[in-house]
Amino acid sequence: MSAALRKLIILIFAAGLLFGCGRKHSRVLETDYVSAPQVTLRDQLAQVYNRVGTAKNGDRVDVVDREKRFAKVRTATGLEGWVEQRYLVSQQVFQAFQSLAQQAKDSPVEGTGSTRNETNLHVEPGRDTEHLYQLALGAKLSVLKRATVEKSAASTAFKAPGNPAKDSKPMEDWWLVRDSEAHVGWVLGRMIDLDVPLEVAQYAEGQRIVAYFQLNQVTDGDKKVAQYLMLMAEPKDGMPFDFNQARVFTWNVRKHRYETAYRERKLNGVLPVTVSEEDFGKEGKLPTFTLRVKDDAGNVVERKYKMNTPIVRRVG
Repeated sequence: MSAALRKLIILIFAAGLLFGCGRKHSRVLETDYVSAPQVTLRDQLAQVYNRVGTAKNGDRVDVVDREKRFAKVRTATGLEGWVEQRYLVSQQVFQAFQSLAQQAKDSPVEGTGSTRNETNLHVEPGRDTEHLYQLALGAKLSVLKRATVEKSAASTAFKAPGNPAKDSKPMEDWWLVRDSEAHVGWVLGRMIDLDVPLEVAQYAEGQRIVAYFQLNQVTDGDKKVAQYLMLMAEPKDGMPFDFNQARVFTWNVRKHRYETAYRERKLNGVLPVTVSEEDFGKEGKLPTFTLRVKDDAGNVVERKYKMNTPIVRRVG
């Protein structure tokens, strides 16, 4: 065999090896996302292993192999290692969260709050539904919408407020929220504390504050003080309404304190609430708010109110 032929055979063999390695490297079974706060990438499936690196919550990874309850993944930076499959969710779950964020992009905010503990963002209300993003203790949230589900039931039990179950199964309230990174998902209601100012929250009288809105501000000396609309309900999950009480708190500039300017009870209230400002001629521009309530026939009707401090009147 001539030297030239041997060289050619060696080149073909080397090219075949490179091609095979390239094919192995590009082999991707599926794309998943990390649902745990952080996962360790192992170099092997054994009790003793080396830590190759880490992947954090929400990271996209390519699954290149599987073995029992483990998946071998490749990160965006090229690191490869083994992780437990239970710490990953599918591309379909990620897309569901993307769709949820798109659907909620124009949803009005019913209040802001923060998490009481570390908790998960679920793609649907319910403890057994898929989750991806994790929220840290004290994470800031915008609260968008309420739903109620059977306790510890899957998402198939989800129903909108106002359709109580025929039986007396225990229910839980869930809230659709948006976090500081624009992730949208469902959080168990009791995991959220609304950022209601203490000066007005103290007047809740044992009721649950569902939502709150700043109507305007008044000047008291050298400071501006906000005036609020606050919506409340009984301190129970699974109620057939979002709220059944509305109160307006105005600031008395002479006595330097909040006072109740308006109160309405026995409402079959449905979120969202609209807060705006309108021109009322001689009265000038005044804050308005519109409550959505169900009548005796179950139809949702709107009630509009205006506030000319400290008087609140219904105008429609």
